[in-house]
Amino acid sequence: MNPCHADTAYSAEEQELENSEWIEALDYIFHEQGEGRSREMLRLLQNHLLKKGVSLAEATLNTPYRNTIAPQQQPGYPGDIALEQKIENIIRWNAMAMVLQANANGSGVGGHIATYQSAATALEVGFNHWFQSRSPEYGGDILMVQAHAAPGLYARGYLENRITEQQLVNFRRELQPGGGLPSYPHPRRLPDFWQLPSASMGLSTPSAIYQARFMKYLENRGIKPANGGKVWCFIGDGESDEPEVLGTINMATRDNLDNLVMVINCNLQRLDGPVRGNGKIIQELERSYRGAGWDVIKVIWGSEWDELFSRDQDGLLQARMDRAVDGDYQFYTVSDGKTVREHWIDGDPRLAELMKTLNDDEIRLIRRGGHDRKKLYAAFDRAARNTSKPTVILMKTVKGEGMGSSAEGQNTAHQQKQFSAEDRIAIGRRFGIPMSDEQLAQAAFYKPAEDSPEALYLHRQRQQLNGYLPSRTTQQPRLTAPSLSLFQRAIEGTTREQSTTMAFVRMLASMMKDQALGRYIVPIVPDEARTFGMESLFNQFGIYSSEGQKYKPVDASSLLPYKEAKDGQLLQEGICEAGAMASFLAAGTAYANFGAPMIPFYIFYSIFGFQRVGDMIWSCSDAMAKGFLLGGTAGRTTLNGEGLQHQDGHSHVIAATVPNLRSYDPAFAYELAVIVRDGIERMYQNDENIFYYLTLYNENYPMPAMPTDDGNINIEQDILNGLYRFQADSREGHKVHLFGSGSLMQEVRKAAELLRGFGCSADIWSVTSYTELLRQAEQRERHNRLNPESPVQNHIERQLADEQGIIVACSDYMKILPDSIARWLPLPQVSLGTDGFGLSESRPDLRDHFEVDARYIAWTALTELYRQGTLTLDSLQQARSQLQIPTSKLDPASL
Repeated sequence: MNPCHADTAYSAEEQELENSEWIEALDYIFHEQGEGRSREMLRLLQNHLLKKGVSLAEATLNTPYRNTIAPQQQPGYPGDIALEQKIENIIRWNAMAMVLQANANGSGVGGHIATYQSAATALEVGFNHWFQSRSPEYGGDILMVQAHAAPGLYARGYLENRITEQQLVNFRRELQPGGGLPSYPHPRRLPDFWQLPSASMGLSTPSAIYQARFMKYLENRGIKPANGGKVWCFIGDGESDEPEVLGTINMATRDNLDNLVMVINCNLQRLDGPVRGNGKIIQELERSYRGAGWDVIKVIWGSEWDELFSRDQDGLLQARMDRAVDGDYQFYTVSDGKTVREHWIDGDPRLAELMKTLNDDEIRLIRRGGHDRKKLYAAFDRAARNTSKPTVILMKTVKGEGMGSSAEGQNTAHQQKQFSAEDRIAIGRRFGIPMSDEQLAQAAFYKPAEDSPEALYLHRQRQQLNGYLPSRTTQQPRLTAPSLSLFQRAIEGTTREQSTTMAFVRMLASMMKDQALGRYIVPIVPDEARTFGMESLFNQFGIYSSEGQKYKPVDASSLLPYKEAKDGQLLQEGICEAGAMASFLAAGTAYANFGAPMIPFYIFYSIFGFQRVGDMIWSCSDAMAKGFLLGGTAGRTTLNGEGLQHQDGHSHVIAATVPNLRSYDPAFAYELAVIVRDGIERMYQNDENIFYYLTLYNENYPMPAMPTDDGNINIEQDILNGLYRFQADSREGHKVHLFGSGSLMQEVRKAAELLRGFGCSADIWSVTSYTELLRQAEQRERHNRLNPESPVQNHIERQLADEQGIIVACSDYMKILPDSIARWLPLPQVSLGTDGFGLSESRPDLRDHFEVDARYIAWTALTELYRQGTLTLDSLQQARSQLQIPTSKLDPASL
């Protein structure tokens, strides 16, 4: 071979000759020395060019725009293709009919047709041959599908006798007689069917990744047998624009998640138009996933292309495919065969010669790979056999395939919810649905007889795969909640100052050491373990790593070294709240997905919870996840110095919007102990579908002992209800009731002492949960509205029924939190809170700024007494002077 110089001009013929010589040499190495040596030689050449400064990024991360698996590598198809096509067409028809009927009844409930039509073949290949349910011998697969494809799974469930016709009729009408179906995969709404929610685009990817990882975590810890199980997650190519999709894929490679298969339905369209009109989304995704270390399988072309590729000796067809952009491919979908031929040939007579064996109709009907069973089966087979890394299948489809020219591949396909009678009949006939024109025009459902070949085949294939999917079961051992004695140190209190965070860490360690509970506890932290004082858990219980620890940590000689272990219990998720939240979801749903009643405790900076990943928390609610979310370094004024984006004064307000989330803001260690014990009892002993949000503080102060019950007080129940009298003041004076929560309880206690100096009698009340008080009050109010003849009191009314005076409620959260219960209080109330932005300041100055320190609490009580006519103006002015309260001050809410 002649040396190549930059200034040397080569003719096309010379270049082709040189190319063939290189390929011949590589073929020789492959045939004589094998695949490994061939790969080694290419790597050698690549490294040689890299040393010379030649960039090879795209060359190394992208393969040609064609199927990854060559025809000669395809396994034989094990099913009855003709029968499977009939079943698929019936499901396609019923899925479409659901949406058409739902929109024809005037309810305007909407629905989507096109997404399932593009994914139908891939899903059917999976249902007939790959997706396995749980059995004694097999761990079971988790199936997550595109939310808009839900009608297709309902339609299949109908043929499987798991969904009734009345439910199909009531698609998106859940309150109708006979029951209905939710729009998307919502386990809470269909708890025996859907395994996990996927309705919020982008979130199903991290959820799938961390479910697969948690499966490995359970196996490595000996809680789940290592008997297989895969996570199959289907998303759309447009969905990949969500940052959560590509933002978490490196985790899957780091943990060698060969039990994870992502299938990206590349129909080239978003909801309103092309995903990458001027580019290629499949090539773009290939670069991202290959760069992250995934096994990438492209399924682009159907079998009809194989013969053309075999005759494309000069690579002309491949070059044209590589040159065309997605906007072109979408144009081909909606054009006639002649137009496609002319556009495809692009004036090249050699391409014209290559394609002359196909007539215009054949060109028009050439399938994309995502609609070819054989190509898809080959991809699924390779993915299922992968034993070293996660797999992504990039399958090219047509959005709305089978819906006819008015919808197939059109930018409007996603919004297509109605068809004319003529269109319905045409689609029904194309699908081979054996019904009359009148029935097709009405979009009637079709179900083959139970003894028909279609029904027998469908059931037989699922029986061979252990049963039907998706399916959610909750067969797990029930746990018994520990007695409060497990948290004896918290109950007894201590004069030594500590934070509620430290009290929690000690409680967590006690639970992890407990013989009955310990193995089920899952601590989760996003790279802030030392901030929360959890480093003592590293050496005791280990940080989970699928590879163990291959290095000696720099602190190996210290008392608290960083210790990773294959059977480690702590999940240290790095700086990734979305990943940590996905781990919480995986652990919190393990009782259903893996039959293991895991108890996750996920601790995080409280402002980085609901504000940052609130959508994932809502997804946990949908999935009926269980466990404890712990907002550490909580409050707007307690975390001094950190400033605006760290100081949380609103998470409890947002948490109140999640219906099954129990939110508490404990001030003392014993309150925390009571709440955690009760949460374990309710979630894991009584099997309630709830989860918890608890705020923890980093301010140190003495922890009092838990008050004892008397004949009229059940202190544990009052803590759980949200309000109890912490300290009564029996002295004579102007009666004041001070409500405190969390760390600001210390300011409330100081304020009570100040008020006593001004002739007041100040009772202190601990409000452990405004949210629980509000919900119970609203429930009792509703009961009384429906049953006015037998009214009942709420907890607030019972606690304060015989009290006199005024109430000042102080919270390290926005005033709207204590204000939420104001209308049920029998006494005048004033709320103090931390409305506004956080600031970088010291704790005392922050509390002065937000007017929630002891001085302002006392002053607020005195001004309210003055307004009530109980206190004279002279006494109030004297108090202003003593408390150093200014007459004018910048409103903290305005900064």
